[in-house]
Amino acid sequence: MQPVIYQPFKKAKRIKVFIPYDMIVVRESIKKMDGSFWHPHQKLWSVVNTSQNFEQLKRICGGNHIIEKDMRFAPVPSVPLNENASEALFELEKALVLKQYSNSSIQVYKKMFSVFLGKFMNRNLREVTKEEIEGFLYELITKSKISESYQNQLINAIKAYYEHALKMPREYYDIQRPKRAVSIPNVLSKSEVLNIIQSPKNIKHRAILHTIYGSGLRISELLNLRVADVHSDQGYLFIKDSKGKKDRKTILPKQLLVLLRAYYKGYKPSYWLFEGQTGGKYSTASIRSIFRKAVDDTNSNPWATVHTLRHSFATHCIENNINIRHLQNMLGHNSPKTTEIYTKTIEINNKTIISPLDTLLKNNILHT
Repeated sequence: MQPVIYQPFKKAKRIKVFIPYDMIVVRESIKKMDGSFWHPHQKLWSVVNTSQNFEQLKRICGGNHIIEKDMRFAPVPSVPLNENASEALFELEKALVLKQYSNSSIQVYKKMFSVFLGKFMNRNLREVTKEEIEGFLYELITKSKISESYQNQLINAIKAYYEHALKMPREYYDIQRPKRAVSIPNVLSKSEVLNIIQSPKNIKHRAILHTIYGSGLRISELLNLRVADVHSDQGYLFIKDSKGKKDRKTILPKQLLVLLRAYYKGYKPSYWLFEGQTGGKYSTASIRSIFRKAVDDTNSNPWATVHTLRHSFATHCIENNINIRHLQNMLGHNSPKTTEIYTKTIEINNKTIISPLDTLLKNNILHT
């Protein structure tokens, strides 16, 4: 048998590769690559999808390998929408605007509903049954292998149309949802965070990363920070219209305040705390670029994203014995159950926790 490298789709995050069991040297070389991961259910290894990694995989496998298209799932079909479908899409958008959904949420709902319309646009949508919708979802799950998140977003868009645009009873379209997976957020160690946020030479870039981690912010919340939201005397940042249209306060660390004052003297932002070159809001893409460069420059966890800084802030607060209620308020969670997930991400090793075995044998000699 030969190794098989699966050609990833354009926006795929990972390159998957099959290594025969007896090819120990090849497998060990792949294990040493940054971000390598073993998928036990698929019996495949994977690495981060970059052109450099793809070429490295080919070198590791030598000339004795096969490159195949990843045909284990088919992309979700995309078809041009007809006039009826375009009208339905407009009705959904109008309903969501009237309910004052954010623009980013509206775009996601429209994108998801377009997938549904691709299947049913030649039908009277009022006559599409719950059973037909669930059959459509079953087809996407089995053929296109859509994720639980994708399935939930699709259901949300469909229900929004029937309940908000067509004003149909909620009970009529009580669509079966996937069983919710309890996943643990990806978290960086304290040393990794320090390396990443200290990495940028530009003080503005450094201030952005320090603020996201130091106050536990989402990207959108950082972009919407105004100069007036920095309450230095009281020691907090005011977060206006965060997720769910909620205002809140979060901590303004003393060290962050020192950095922000130095940044302000150098850049003198007029309205938004972090402004682009033309004076408007800083862009999401720019923040992600700053973070990705910092991760690469410090050889940190390649799986990390900007949001990982927020997860790390929450986890490190719990490790510092911050009250869970205070943390919930700082993060802007509706329920303490959402915040409690971070109790599962705290660092567990024999330096942070004493095992009962060590207590029992503290004054005894272990016989081997």
